[in-house]
Order: sequence, then structure tokens, then C-alpha cells
Amino acid sequence: MLMYLPHQERLDNEILNAVLDERERADFEHYSANDVKTALKKSFLDLEDFKALLSPAAAPLLEDMMWAAKAAKERYFGKNIYLFTPLYISNHCENLCVYCGFHSRNNIRRAQLDDDGIIKELESIASAGFEELLMLTGEAPAFSSTDYIANACRLASERFATLGIEVYPLSVENYAKMHENGSDYVTVFQETYNPRRYAQLHLEGDKTAFGYRFEAQERALKAGMRGVAFGALFGLDMWRQDALSVGLHASLIQKRYQDAEISISVPRLRPIINNSKISPKDVRERELAQIICAYRLFLPFANITLSTRESVKFRDNAVKFGVSKVSAGVKVGIGEHGDNKAGQGDGQFEISDSRDGEQMRAMLRLNGLVPVESEHVFLG
Repeated sequence: MLMYLPHQERLDNEILNAVLDERERADFEHYSANDVKTALKKSFLDLEDFKALLSPAAAPLLEDMMWAAKAAKERYFGKNIYLFTPLYISNHCENLCVYCGFHSRNNIRRAQLDDDGIIKELESIASAGFEELLMLTGEAPAFSSTDYIANACRLASERFATLGIEVYPLSVENYAKMHENGSDYVTVFQETYNPRRYAQLHLEGDKTAFGYRFEAQERALKAGMRGVAFGALFGLDMWRQDALSVGLHASLIQKRYQDAEISISVPRLRPIINNSKISPKDVRERELAQIICAYRLFLPFANITLSTRESVKFRDNAVKFGVSKVSAGVKVGIGEHGDNKAGQGDGQFEISDSRDGEQMRAMLRLNGLVPVESEHVFLG
């Protein structure tokens, strides 16, 4: 099991070992319907309660979980639903991740935006009323260097109140560089928390190092970032074990960095260019709803983000019972905003919900919810 490459920074491994140990010994068949009902009566859940909500025994009680999750979401977030949009500025990638449309051996149109291209995309997105942006690249330092990403952060921070990045994992020093240039939120998905399965899926590139990726959120917080986001890509491995790992990882980081804002995403596998058969398999919408409810009840203060990977119907319902943040106006290719619908480079995966910002805002208002563009102003 490859944990680090020679050039990669290492932390103390305490949280990593705790999550892997808990994952290894988890027995979800151990829990009963009574365990689930007991958990649903609590204001704050412990790890055993969280496991019960992820267990097979919880599936018949999904409606009860949804009502409890709805109450928890409204207790801490009110009727607010946060909106953002992603911006992909490069799809070059040096990793071979067999499920990803950007992987190094996939025959797609590669592209990277220059300053003019970035500015054009930023201004198109800003004109649609968005105030929060998530900027993404493929994982290719040879193309998207830290200087390139930092410069893009500077350009974006001049136009948006809140800026997050989802790029290849960085050192503390380089996360500090991103922070100095206007980013204060970092998203890194572990994909799967099963090291053996992880090694089967990630065959080349820096992403082969499981431990270095795992510790990205902590390095970002050490660099001064306001918040961090976690996630597993459901469909790659056993979903209960991965959901448990995400929740425990996030909660342990929250305990160590008590001022950090914590967020969890719940992506499922989607078809990609040259492989239309990729699917989340056993993680259907009912299972995804169970995961969202369990996260909401275990980590009631955390944002839960649902992307346009999911259908319109599911997203419209999920914002009612657990999700607190959604994307809109999504383009997953390079240079697709504005008038250039074809873009310059191909996307990472297929989306299901193509609604723009105004359509999402209208849907939220129709359901008695409040669309929120941003609550943060970057102060450096």
C-alpha cells in the first residue's frame, strides 16, 4: 500500500490511522431497528449512532430519518440553501484513475485557459449572479503549476466574495500561497477510503499516494484556510464503509481544528467520455438519501453539498431534508461559459441537472427555501 511519494509532506498519521482502523472493524449487520430509533431521538449522535443510521436496519426507517434530518437542517441552517458554480480551467491530468474522464490515457480534447480565457469565464459566471465560485483543474502540476493556480485565484477573488479550489493536493506552503491569493476553501475527495481498492483504481501519478491525499484537508487548515470539504465517490467501493470513513474523517478534523468550516459532498459515479457504462451500481437514490440523512444527523453543523451529477427530481427533494448547498449553471468542460457552448476542452463526467442559476433560485423559492449566494467575504 503506497501512502506517500518521496517528495510529499507527511503529518502525524493519528487521524488517518483512526479512520482506517474504524473502517476495518465496522460491522453494520450488528445494528437493529431499535438502535436506529434510539439514534433518531438524540440531539447529538456518537459514532455508534452514526453506524446505526448507515446500517441495513435503517433502510426501512428512511422516512423517519428524512424527517429527523429535515429538522436538524432547519435548526442550524434555517431555510437557507447556498448556491455556487464550478469553473474548470484545465483538464490536463497526469493520473490514471480508471473512472475519471480526465485520466491521462483517455482520448479527450485537452485544454487550459490563459488569463484572458479565465477572465471571460469569470465575468460570464459573475453576470449570472453567482458570488461563490469553486475553481477546478485536472491533477497535472506540469500544466497547472501552483503559480498558474494562484494567479487564477487572484483573478477570481477580484470578482467573487467566496472562492474555493478543488485541485491536486498541495503542501502547507502551497496552500498558503492559494490563500494569499484569495482562496479560503479547499475540497479534496478521497474517492474511496479502502486503501486496497484505492490502489486498484489509481494506477499512475501522484494520486497513487493514499496518505498524502488523505491529509490534504489538514494541510490546508494549517495554511490558514477557512474551511475544507470531504467526500467519497460512491460506487467505487462498499458505500457504508466509505460513508463512515468520510463522516469520521470530517468529525476528527473538526475536533482538532474547531474554528474550521466543514463540508461534505456526496458524489456518485457518472458516465464519462469513452465509457458510458460507468454507474454507481448498488448506490441508488434511496441509498444516497440514507447517506445524506446520516451525515446531517451525525454532523448537523456541516454543509452537505449535492452536485448536478444527480437528477432534477432528486436534488429538488434533497434540499428539503438534508442538503444545504447545491451547484447551478454547471459546465464541466473547459471554456464552456458564455457564448462558447462547445468549449475548448472536454468535461470530466456527464451531468444530470443542467439548470442555470435563475432556475435553481426559482425552484428553491417555490419550495419555501431561501437561495443564499454567499455569507463570507475574504479578508485574507
